[in-house]
Amino acid sequence: MHVVIVGCGRVGSRLALSLDRQGHSVAVVDRSELAFGRLGSAFGGTTVQGVGFDRAVLEKARVADADAVAAVTSGDNSNIVIARVAREAFGVERVVARIYDTERAQIVERMGIPTVATVEWSTERVLRRILPTEEEPVWIDPSATARMIESPAPARWAGRSVELFEEEGGARVAAVMRAGTSMVPNAATVIQDGDVLFLMVEDSALEAVGARLGGEN
Repeated sequence: MHVVIVGCGRVGSRLALSLDRQGHSVAVVDRSELAFGRLGSAFGGTTVQGVGFDRAVLEKARVADADAVAAVTSGDNSNIVIARVAREAFGVERVVARIYDTERAQIVERMGIPTVATVEWSTERVLRRILPTEEEPVWIDPSATARMIESPAPARWAGRSVELFEEEGGARVAAVMRAGTSMVPNAATVIQDGDVLFLMVEDSALEAVGARLGGEN
């Protein structure tokens, strides 16, 4: 997959290196050419110098081909604008914004844009949001036969009830995070664009569930 990361600070550089090591295509955008020094010589992705919410700059980073965009600059306002441009102007479904102000983060979550706030925590959370089927489980049972995974609800599921989703098999929806608040759903709960799902999955069904999360069915 191709990921555009805007901001090459501690979070952005760690995120870029992690994705690059996993074999993904990565483009990193930053105002400062010097910031790219954090990536080191082993980084195999591309770098683009410029303002992250400038459409021409994002186009150089191949945002039109991006599967995900992470806005992790040091400015809340910039990250909000970058996330909205990526989603609304370029149609990128998986968008994450780093927001320091908790009240502002709640507002952004209501727009359907997941937010993250510490370097290690932010890097890990962004990876979970843009690679929901490739990260460590949120929880795994002692027998190692079932686990809970976290995944953004793909836009194509918006309007489906939890009951309809579960009828397809492979996973149960244990919780839904919406606008920054989690709830335990019932069968009639309707999935909305921007929801984050916490799914209980048996290990034997991981491949099938991963296909569903990836849009194969």
